[in-house]
Amino acid sequence: MRVKEYLNLKPLYYEQIDYTRMPRIYEKIKSSFAAVKIVHVIGTNGKGTTGRFLANALFSMGFCIGHYTSPHILEFNERIWKNGANISDIELEEAHQELQKILTKDDADKLSYFEYTTFLAMLLFSGCDYVVMEAGLGGEHDATAVFPKLLTLVTPIAYDHEVFLGSNIEEIAATKLNAIQKSAILGTQNYEEVYETAQRLCGEKSLNIKRVDEVIDNEDRQKIEEISKNYSLAPYLAQNLSLSIAAIKFLGLTYEIENFSYPVLFGRLTKIAKNITIDVGHNVLAARSIVDALLGEKYILVYNSYKDKNYKEILAILKPIVLHVEIIVINDIRAAEIESIQTVLTNLEIKYKLFKEVKPEFNYLVFGSFSVVEAFLREYYE
Repeated sequence: MRVKEYLNLKPLYYEQIDYTRMPRIYEKIKSSFAAVKIVHVIGTNGKGTTGRFLANALFSMGFCIGHYTSPHILEFNERIWKNGANISDIELEEAHQELQKILTKDDADKLSYFEYTTFLAMLLFSGCDYVVMEAGLGGEHDATAVFPKLLTLVTPIAYDHEVFLGSNIEEIAATKLNAIQKSAILGTQNYEEVYETAQRLCGEKSLNIKRVDEVIDNEDRQKIEEISKNYSLAPYLAQNLSLSIAAIKFLGLTYEIENFSYPVLFGRLTKIAKNITIDVGHNVLAARSIVDALLGEKYILVYNSYKDKNYKEILAILKPIVLHVEIIVINDIRAAEIESIQTVLTNLEIKYKLFKEVKPEFNYLVFGSFSVVEAFLREYYE
């Protein structure tokens, strides 16, 4: 069976939770993976752009680089990027056939979608000088956590996936930060509890954890300001850039402004037309970052949400930049009931209707999740 057909039959992580499965299977097959220097990216928001800033910069310096990110927007290949391009279908199929030979049938069948694709990515990254590996849903129990890491980057941690990660910031931070093996750099955090948890883990596990401002200096800050100005980076993207530069300095490498001339990861505050901005953010922290970046303009918000997201608070945060909301239908069993979203919008006194088309006289912000952006792009480009 070809790889994409095979993956479509795989259960998602949260449908088949077993925290021991990935470590157990990895121990059996770890000799099949080449030793590479891994920079692990964990957190709630900004993992994708932080990772791509770093991967692009290292690639521009002449290194062989792999970047593993998730989820994808339009095609699976977006998840596995190597040396400036998404992996090809041919390469993906070859890795799938190789992985099928490495795994026993029982182990292959038991792996979830994300676990299997993580192994695929690591096979494809054989020979890389560095691999930038983004965690999926969590931290210590994430599929990406099993591999030896040189460094962990921690983007802002906030409330998200509470069912799996914990009911408060301390629990969520501990779950994520427990993925750190040796050294880590903390990006700017919104909750003091994250810093406190990191400090506690330093003492308990003898970890080397520094804050981003302890790693970058004034010369770096000037470069970050210039890069941000050159590419009109929103404040949160500039923070992600800072974390990636801190990683470069940790690796003992020298960078120039020109190393950051590659585009930001698609789907992160991306303008696809003069009047259309898309963003795959899907939680409260992402909504706040969007408002900070776009405040002063008004947008028609093309929106939908998963039922486990706090869309009441998200929509309340977005209200200052919203003309009205147009709800787009997403075909996903996790999607919230449209009637529930409509009730929230009514209570917030935000006008709404179903999305039908883009009108050139209005500005549009497409926001809500990868599924929302995917649904919109498929309609827009068809």
